Amino acid sequence: MSDRARRPVPKGFLWGTAISAHQSEGNNVGSDAWLCENVPASLYRQPSLDACDSYHRYGEDIAIAADLGFNCHRFGIEWARIEPEPGRFSNAELDRCRRILEACHARDLAPMVTFNHFTVPLWFAARGGFEVADGADLFARFCETATLRLGDLISYASTFNEANIQRLVVQMRRSPKAKAALDAMLADCNRACGSDRFSTLLFAPLEKTEPVLVDAHAKATAAMKAGPGSFPVGLTLTMQDVQGVGEGHQAEAFIQDLYGPWLEVGKTADFIGVQTYTRYRVGPNGPLPPPREAERTGAGYEFYPQALGGTIRFAAERMGRPIFVTESGIATDDDTRRVAFIDAALDEVRSCLDEGIDIRSFLYWSLLDNFEWTSGYGQHFGLVEVDLETFARTPKPSARHLGNIARAGLL
Repeated sequence: MSDRARRPVPKGFLWGTAISAHQSEGNNVGSDAWLCENVPASLYRQPSLDACDSYHRYGEDIAIAADLGFNCHRFGIEWARIEPEPGRFSNAELDRCRRILEACHARDLAPMVTFNHFTVPLWFAARGGFEVADGADLFARFCETATLRLGDLISYASTFNEANIQRLVVQMRRSPKAKAALDAMLADCNRACGSDRFSTLLFAPLEKTEPVLVDAHAKATAAMKAGPGSFPVGLTLTMQDVQGVGEGHQAEAFIQDLYGPWLEVGKTADFIGVQTYTRYRVGPNGPLPPPREAERTGAGYEFYPQALGGTIRFAAERMGRPIFVTESGIATDDDTRRVAFIDAALDEVRSCLDEGIDIRSFLYWSLLDNFEWTSGYGQHFGLVEVDLETFARTPKPSARHLGNIARAGLL
């Protein structure tokens, strides 16, 4: 970190990590993602299988987070497990989620719950997912049911992880080859589930799903606000730092493509969850590649932790809500670069606090080396290494480094 005199973080500042159910729990067999991973034309490098077995080992994960010195644990609840068939809710799964929340409180970790982290029940995907208007009502029904059982133990929540994720996926998958590969996977999924309308959130057509997702966010927020409990409900967004390059650059057009209606929606949220990994440089003709000399992360994009400062400022200016950094991290097998990334990102948080921006958390992605969607298990974001055969957890030096900063409460 920089040589500036350290300053205390605001009272109640949250330190911790983020994790999702599908990526860490394993064997989420009733979900759309499980089907996508296992069809012949799958785009996924490998299936999730047991993942990190957090389904059974969540207590160990929570203990690790607490022992490192954190005070917040962000995790997801899995709709596909809780409502495995339409209208049939599993009391056993809801009780398990309640035990996770209780374990967090027992270790003084404020639980921040994500109600949807990309995956949906297979039955929901087979009927058209969020391409069908009443998908918003079905999602709100799930949120209402889960809140009735869990709400008194939730400290913070969000509806969708990265509500604008489809817009980022569109930016990344523009080529005809990518479209053909996606079409082949979706055709296999339709055949496998006996449907002609299978829709998986990450790859669904934006023009059909986004209005439904906006409606779903509003209805789900209302369902959570009805209680029990009284917890802030935020909107988390994928927010890569967009930088204009050269005269006539198209940065603002790129920003509109990346966020669409969500900038307006964000103005009504209790907080904005900023989720930032890198920057996008945009010239007169659109996005530019990273500079030739730029360091790349294990995920292939530019090592640029300074992006976090740009997105925090952007969120504060455009939406005017309290800022929670709900994801910031790096895929790398060189843990010294993870430490460097964390330090540089926290320097940005410090600078934004010095400017008077209302920032209330820094949550690193991710606690564990887990399943990274189409990339499988090849990208290691975690503070904690996981042996995928024995499931042994081994904290890395970066975990203790961030934990020590959290304990000190100084930037």
